[in-house]
Order: sequence, then structure tokens, then C-alpha cells
Amino acid sequence: MATKILLDKIDIPGIKSYEVYRQNGGYASVEKALKTMTPDDVTEQVKASGLRGRGGAGFPVGLKWSFIDKKSGKPRHLVCNADESEPGTFKDRYLMEHIPHLLIEGMITASYALGANLSYIYIRGEYMWVFKTLERAIKEAYAAGWLGKNILGSGFDLDLHVHCGAGAYICGEETALIESLEGKRGNPRIKPPFPAVSGLWGNPTVVNNVESISNVPWIVMNSGEDYSKLGLGRSAGTKLISASGHIRKPGVYEIEMGITVDEFINSDEYCGGMMDDRPLKALVPGGSSVPILPAHLIYKTANGEDRLMTYESLSDGGFETGSMLGSGGFIVYNDTACIVRNTWNFARFYAHESCGQCSPCREGTGWLEKVLYRIETGQGTMDDIDLLWNIQSNIEGNTICPLGDAAAWPVAAALRHFREEFEYHVLYPEKVKDRNHFVKEPFENVKHLINK
Repeated sequence: MATKILLDKIDIPGIKSYEVYRQNGGYASVEKALKTMTPDDVTEQVKASGLRGRGGAGFPVGLKWSFIDKKSGKPRHLVCNADESEPGTFKDRYLMEHIPHLLIEGMITASYALGANLSYIYIRGEYMWVFKTLERAIKEAYAAGWLGKNILGSGFDLDLHVHCGAGAYICGEETALIESLEGKRGNPRIKPPFPAVSGLWGNPTVVNNVESISNVPWIVMNSGEDYSKLGLGRSAGTKLISASGHIRKPGVYEIEMGITVDEFINSDEYCGGMMDDRPLKALVPGGSSVPILPAHLIYKTANGEDRLMTYESLSDGGFETGSMLGSGGFIVYNDTACIVRNTWNFARFYAHESCGQCSPCREGTGWLEKVLYRIETGQGTMDDIDLLWNIQSNIEGNTICPLGDAAAWPVAAALRHFREEFEYHVLYPEKVKDRNHFVKEPFENVKHLINK
């Protein structure tokens, strides 16, 4: 069995409550940090761990902490990004719902390292029941003396609040999140200045994801070196994966990075293989914003090496033959899936969620959705396929935040690897008007019709 850091205690009855969490070693990292370590000691352990941001970008967490401005004398803040809105991703919800004190413990220890006395958890608006769970857990932590003034007699003060967003995907981008937390419209800011210098209310701020912060207690209680020994190379530690789609056992899994994609999909320990034993057709390995991979590039890289569950291996070959680990939203498709419909569905999401600040994204995401809808419903032309490529290329790299890229990349990858399916939709409009067309006739069975 793989090492578990985050899910090790999640099945203990009552672990959601403070009493049970404390009885099972909870808040020990706060005790150790405040009584035996300086804030810089904690930061150095996180840097030594090699922990990378688990929200999608994969930036080293300890390095990010080291950027925070400690010279200005301004108040500092830690903000937890719990605005988990990436389609296909639900791991942070699972953590907060079932073991909320783990995140709170991580917030206290990380806030101590950063010298932050006022910190926030910004949670997705649709997670109202999780919001209430966190609120209860924070009250318990205050009552037990883990939050408030002079924690454990150390002289360190911390107030922690949960702020509920209004259901905007764009607020998962750190500067848009900060704008929303300040009570403004959630539009991304131009950087620089970066939040580490001028973030919440113009103060130095670090924004980290739920999973990232929840790793901090284990690192402090063991060591950064011990954490770095888990995983593989620069993909250190464990990773939560939200697995869904045409697999036998969808759910949240904690893997030690470095296992093969084949093992993750097909072993009984994880996804349990393909539903109904149908052939694997495609994979979105890191949430809706990352490039989709066709079957021949899922288990093996273009060089014929085993594809591993690491940042490096999943991106091997660049976007031509690779993808990204991203947020770990692992969506598996069998041969009954329609890639055109899937791409249109993602495009609908990004068109709806664009904040509208940047013209390429505001206009381009809408056009992607409209053109994909035409093709999906049997109204498209061959020129529309080329138009899609043109639109996505004019969005990528031309916006303030990565939402434009997130909308463009899935379209580009779908065209790159599954262009024949788009052509089939154009050539046989009557067939594709039946929503279950590939359920009745998988594409491999009708592929020959394109060349007739």
C-alpha cells in the first residue's frame, strides 16, 4: 500500500470533530512549531520537502513563502484557495468535508511561518455544507486555544475566517480571489506587483491551495527531507487525484507520485480498470483545462517510456504528445465517448466563467462555444474546424490570467489528436444528431467512412 499523508486518518470514526482529531495526534505540528521552531525553520522545512502547489500550477510552496515581504512592516496574510471549481476536480472538498481540522492545523502552522496574524479560507460558493463544517471546526479550534491571542503562550496571535465566494471559477485565480475577498468584482490583477509584495488590502499575502496547506503538518512533524524521499525526483510527496469517468471505482485517491498511469487506472487499489471492460479512448489527467490525451499516449510517452503520475512524465513531449498533472482531475473516457461533445461541454463552461476583462477571452471563449455547438449538432463545415484552431490560437497567451489558456488548450488538443471525429461530425450530420451515436457505433467502427 502507498504511503498516505492526507488520507491516513480520514476513515477514523468521528475524525471530523476536534476531540477525535486531537486524540489522533491533531495539532501536534502547531505545538512543535510554536515551542521548538522559528518561523524561518518551518519555511526551510517546507522548502526542503520539495512540496509543489497542488492547485494546478505546481510552483514550489516553500519558495513561494520565501518571497513574502517581511521588510515593509505591513501586516501579512495567508489565504487558502478553497475555490475548487475546475471541472473534474473534487479532492479539496473531500478533505474539508471529512477532516476539516487538518486544514485548520495547516493554516495555523503556515501562518506562523509567514508571520501572518489574520488569515482566510476562501471557499467555493457552492460548497455551503463544507463552509458550515469549517465554521464549526474553527469554533472548536478557538475554544481549545489553537486560535486567537497568544496561542500556547508563544506570543503568536492568529485569527482565521472562512469567506464564502459567490460561485465564480475566475476567483480560483489568486489575484481575482483577493479582489473578491476585498469585496470587489473578481477580476484578475495585472502582475507585478505580485501578492507576496502587495496582495490583500495591499499587504504581503501568500495564496495556497487546500491540499498544499494540508501537507504542512506532516512535513513539520517529520521533516522536509522525509517528505522529499516520497514520490519521484521533483515530483515529491503524495498527490490527491480526483478520478472520474468510465472507470469501475471513481473517487479520491492519494498516490505516491511516480506510479504508472497504467497502475492507477487498472489496479484494484485505485480505479479498478475500465467500466464494462470497454477500450480506453482518451484521458484528461489534470482537470478540464489540460490537454486531452488519446489512447496511444496514455500508458506510454511518445518515446515509448511508461507514462508516470508525475508532473514531468505527464507533460513529457509538451502539448504535442503530453498534457499536465494540473489539479489532478483525472477524467477517463472509453470508446463510447464523443470528444466533440466533451470539448463543447468544456467550452461552454469557460465561455460562461470568463470574467470579460480581456477581449481575446471574452470574445474568443464565446466563439469557441458557438462553433463547437455547430459541429456537435451536425451544422458545422470543414472551415469551422480550421476556424476553431484559429480562434484558440488567438486566445492562448493573450490574456491577463490563465483562464484564456485553460479554454484554448482543450480545443487545441482535441483538434490535434481527434480531428477525424470533427470531420465525421461534418460529413455525417444526421448520425451525430443522435446523442448516443458513439454508444451505438464507436468511432473506431465508423472511422473508415471519412475516407470514402
